This record gives sequence, C-alpha cells and structure tokens, in this order.
Amino acid sequence: MRVGVAGLGRMGAHMARNLAAAGYELTVWNRSPDRARALADETGCAVAQTPRALAAATDVVVTMLADDASSEAVHLGADGLFAGSGARVFVEMGTMSPDHIAALAQAAPAGCTVIDAPVSGATQAAADAQLLIMAGCSPDTAAPLMALFDAMGRKTICLGRPGAGAVMKLAVNSLIHGLNQTLAEAMTLAEASGIAPEAAFDVIENSAAAAPMLKYRRPLYLDEAAHDVTFTVALARKDMEVTAALARDLGAAMPQGEITLSVLRDAEAQGYAARDMAAILNFMREDST
Repeated sequence: MRVGVAGLGRMGAHMARNLAAAGYELTVWNRSPDRARALADETGCAVAQTPRALAAATDVVVTMLADDASSEAVHLGADGLFAGSGARVFVEMGTMSPDHIAALAQAAPAGCTVIDAPVSGATQAAADAQLLIMAGCSPDTAAPLMALFDAMGRKTICLGRPGAGAVMKLAVNSLIHGLNQTLAEAMTLAEASGIAPEAAFDVIENSAAAAPMLKYRRPLYLDEAAHDVTFTVALARKDMEVTAALARDLGAAMPQGEITLSVLRDAEAQGYAARDMAAILNFMREDST
C-alpha cells in the first residue's frame, strides 16, 4: 500500500515516522517544505511538491492538519488532494468539525472515500504509536486500513458513520480541556493556602481525580518554561469553539465547556496563544493575584 501523509507538525511527523518504520511506501507533503525534506532525509520517504502530487503518488492519504480551514485548503485547493487522480481513500486525522467532514465527503472525487479518524494522545503517544483512533466508519470500511491504523495507534474504535469520529474527538477534547482548567483551579487554591506546588500535584496525581494526562503533563504544569510545547492554548481555544458551536446546533447544554472556552479566550488575549495549554495554571495564578 502506498501511503501519503499531509501535515508534519508535532503529531503528523511522528505518525509519518511510524508508518515508514512499519514498511509502508511513504510520500509526504508539508506546507513548510523543509519539514518534509528533513523527514525524507531521516526515513528515506519521498516528498511531494503539492497535495495534488501527493494524491497522485499514493493509494491512501492521511492528513493531520490543524483546523477546518487548513484541511479545506489542502483538499480543495487548485493543487489540492482532490484536484487530480490517484488515491482512493482520504483519512482526516486532525480535529475537525463534523460539518467539514461532511463537506469533504461530498466534494471527494467519484469513487473515493473520506474517513474521519481523529486521535487522542499527546506527542509522546504519537511517537510511541500509542494513539487512540476514533474512526467515523464501520468496521468493514476500516478493515483494509487496520494495519495502517495499528502502525500509529494502540486501539481503533469504529463509530459507525462519517462524522462520528469528529464528534467524539470534540467530546473527548472538551473533557481534557475542562480537566486542564479544573486542575489549574485546584492547584491555585492549594497554593493560595501555602501548599507547595509539587506536594499539591503529588496529592492530585494519587487521588481519585487522577487521569493519565495529569501524569504525562506533570513536568509542564510544574515547570512550563523548561519543556517543549505539546498543545497550544490557541488550539485548545479552537477546539472549544468548534465544540460549543456543535453543542448549540445539537441543543446539548455544555455550561462547563462555555466557562472553559471563556478562560481560554481570555488567556489567548493576554498573550498565551502559543504557550502550552498547561500555561493555564500560570494564567490562573496571575488572575488570582
């Protein structure tokens, strides 16, 4: 199977490496060509000059893009994935709105399939091929792709229909961003009483409220500046805006989600956009003084 990957950011580059390591004939494209060339030098994969060329050289294209707008440009642009012939399956693994997935499915060339298969897991999970993949399709549709998914993730859950993966990813991310906000509030409360941050985190991490993300993000919460950004405040705000819009469309109440979105917007407005989402702890500390 010839596989293409479009989007070599923090997650996509790791996923492409794992596909190359699994033996797939890999071609990559990235908006910043230097990233594609660097990955080619590292793995021996081929580099496409345009998304259209990427589709022409492959059977399946995996996209890992930031948002609906970037996905639309890569798929539907004049030199986009859908502009020529070649690949017959397009797997969008970024966090997108279900409306965007529906639009891609409608715009895809005749005989082609679009599958939304967003992932849960941070950059280390991507590097270790330990992502959870939420596929908006039936098990039968996913069957020819399971080896590909297994090269990137620890588990794939099929949710039955197009767009369901996108919805489930937004639901999971709303929980993650809510937990991030609540952790920041709990830490701020403990610190205000004089409890050291490390001790407070020890208790939280060993309590009934513990979650895997608290363990692997602990270094960022306790010393954000000393570690690489894994997921920005701006991306968290984007996630929650898409989620809030979906909730309104479906008539689902998400009061906690609205509060989380409000805090993320405030933090972004105060210069936190490019900082890791763990920086919300520092934002809440400043807001409490």
